[in-house]
Amino acid sequence: MPLPSGSFSQSGPTCFDKMKTGFTIGFCVGMASGALFGGFSALRYGLRGRELINNVGKVMIQGGGTFGTFMAIGTGIRC
Repeated sequence: MPLPSGSFSQSGPTCFDKMKTGFTIGFCVGMASGALFGGFSALRYGLRGRELINNVGKVMIQGGGTFGTFMAIGTGIRC
């Protein structure tokens, strides 16, 4: 059965949209892994209170940014 050729056309997301989605997913995964690894590492070093929160937050942002960047690059290569 042939496809209808009407004036409406469906186009998928652009490459930039896919890269944004890849970065967002990568950032979330990196933040979660940063919370786990950074939290256990900070507790092992004996950090408590404000030092613990600051250290875990820093590791979460760094992990999220790094993994998100690599996911965005990988998605950009694929499209």
